[in-house]
Amino acid sequence: MRRQGPLNVALLAVPEVTASTLYGMFDLFSSPGRDFAFITRGAAGEQRMRPYVVARARSEFRAANGVPVLPGHDFSDCPRPDIVCIPDFFVDPRESVAGQYEAEAQWLKRVHGNGAVLASACSGAVLLGEAGLLQNCDATIHWGYVAALANNYPGVRVRSNQSLVLSGEAQRIVMAGGGSSWQDLALYLIARFVGLKEAIEVARVYMLQWHDLGQRPFASLMSLRQTRDAAINRCQEWVAFHYKTRAPVAAMIELSGLAERTFVRRFSRATGLTPLDYVHALRLEEAKQMLETSDLPVEAIANEVGYEDSSFFGRLFRRKIGLTPAKYRLRFGSLHRALKAG
Repeated sequence: MRRQGPLNVALLAVPEVTASTLYGMFDLFSSPGRDFAFITRGAAGEQRMRPYVVARARSEFRAANGVPVLPGHDFSDCPRPDIVCIPDFFVDPRESVAGQYEAEAQWLKRVHGNGAVLASACSGAVLLGEAGLLQNCDATIHWGYVAALANNYPGVRVRSNQSLVLSGEAQRIVMAGGGSSWQDLALYLIARFVGLKEAIEVARVYMLQWHDLGQRPFASLMSLRQTRDAAINRCQEWVAFHYKTRAPVAAMIELSGLAERTFVRRFSRATGLTPLDYVHALRLEEAKQMLETSDLPVEAIANEVGYEDSSFFGRLFRRKIGLTPAKYRLRFGSLHRALKAG
C-alpha cells in the first residue's frame, strides 16, 4: 500500500451515521505529515492521507444527530480507496438490518476484493457482517451491539473484551469496539500505513491517548437481558432487588418451582449466564456504581453488595472488569470527585 502520493481513505456515510465520528476521522486522517509541522515550524507539511466522504448518493442528508452531511463521492465515481473506514451509526441493536444497506454491502465487498483495507468503528462492524466478510472471523463491536453481531451473522467470533481486532486475509479487516475507539482505530491505521512517527505526531497534535483498557468495565449489564421464559423472568425480577441476600440462587430455584437442573438449564439458555454468574454481574454492577459515586472503603462496598470476603470480591472484580476496584475508582470516579470539589 505504500506508494507515491497520499493514501486514499474513503469514509463511508449512511443516513444514520454519527457525524462526530465521521468528521473526527476526516480530521485525523487529514493530519499526518501536515499539522505537526505547521504547529512546530509554522509551515504545513505534505499531507500523507487523503480522506473523502462516500455514500450511495451524492445528495446531502442529515446525520443521526441532525448535522448535514454532503458526500464528496458516490459509489460510481469514488476514487479507488486504499482504506475504507465505516464510522458508527445509530440502529436499534435489537433489530436486524438485513437488506437495508444492500448497496453499501455490495460496494464494501467489491472494494475489499480489489485490495482495500476495511476498518469499522463501534457499530460500523454490522456493515461488514452485511457484506458477508466476517464469516469464521474474529470481530469486535461496541458492547451494546455484541448480540446483534453474534446472532445475525453466523460464524463470527465476537471478542467483546478487545477494543481492536484484526481479521481476514493479510489482516485487511480492522475493527474497533467502543464509542470513542475510532480514535484508536485512526491512530492504528496511520501507524500501520504511514508510520509510527506520524501517528505519534497526530496523537500529540490532538492530545489523544491509546485506550488499552478494552470494553469490560462498560459491558456487564448487556448480559442481563430479560427473557420470555415466564419462570426465569420472574426470578430475574426478584434477584434484581435481592441479589445482596445470602444464597440468592437457591432462593431463585425455590421461586421458580423447577427442579435445580431444569432451572439452571433454562436460566442459562435464557440469559447466556449461569445463575451464579448472573448474580455476580448484578453485584459487580452495583459495586461499580458505588466505586464511581461514593467514598466508601472497598471492603465496605464488598459487604454492601453481598460479599463477606473482600479479598474474593477484589479478585472477582479484577477478573470480570479488568481492573482492581481501587484502579476502577481512580479512573472512573474522577467526575464524581470533580463535582464534589466544585
